[in-house]
Amino acid sequence: MTSNSMPKSARLLLWLVPVLVVSILLVIWQVIVDLRNTPRWLLPSPLDVIKAVIESADLLWYHAGITLIEMSLGFGIALMLGVAVAILCHLSDWTRRSVYPLLVLSQSIPVILIAPLLVIWFGFGIAPKVALIVLVCFFPIAVSFLDGLQQCDHEINRLLTAMGANRWQLFRIGCLPGALPALASGSKIAATYAVLGAVIAEWLGASRGLGVFLIRSQNSFRADKALAIVLVIAIIGLVAYTIIGLLSRIAMPWYELQKKDFS
Repeated sequence: MTSNSMPKSARLLLWLVPVLVVSILLVIWQVIVDLRNTPRWLLPSPLDVIKAVIESADLLWYHAGITLIEMSLGFGIALMLGVAVAILCHLSDWTRRSVYPLLVLSQSIPVILIAPLLVIWFGFGIAPKVALIVLVCFFPIAVSFLDGLQQCDHEINRLLTAMGANRWQLFRIGCLPGALPALASGSKIAATYAVLGAVIAEWLGASRGLGVFLIRSQNSFRADKALAIVLVIAIIGLVAYTIIGLLSRIAMPWYELQKKDFS
């Protein structure tokens, strides 16, 4: 049974359970810090973190805006490149055999090692940050979409071939619609990776952004501000994931109906 086919009460409970679990964990965290009189520079309480968010709202908003710009540019470029490479690999066996091993090999190189090189090559501007985000997001998009294209319904293709469809029509009608859910899944993963890529890139060479603000807070032993930044980063990743999911539902209404039919 899918969440869409559940009664309203069950769907509400599905949303309330994680909220309740998180609330209980926060209460336990607050009680432990208060009872043990833990130094706030070592482990601030949830209330201290919320206070830090309020006090640093202007700075958080400013640095978050820079990080969001980097994320949007990097994710957009990675999406276009990933889709293009996946289509080329699907349509050409030679391209797939040549490029796919390179895609896998690229994931064995730690991102933390590539970032300094990008700073050396492209300077301290926005270019190395965007390039690193593209490298981080490209793989899940390309591989997920390519797997979706490779698993297209062969019965539909045989039917279209019998009806005289050319290669482009086979791809557009037979393979592309069935591969869109895989593209959506890869994009959701890439959207969360984009936050990580942006923060790592800002750590290694930047003057603005949440990564820079996080390093400054840690160096000044402001654990409350550091956790406030981590909270903002987590919220950005969650929002990005949710937006991709909503866009996927709008772009693929037939897929949601199909899930209901099979539930």
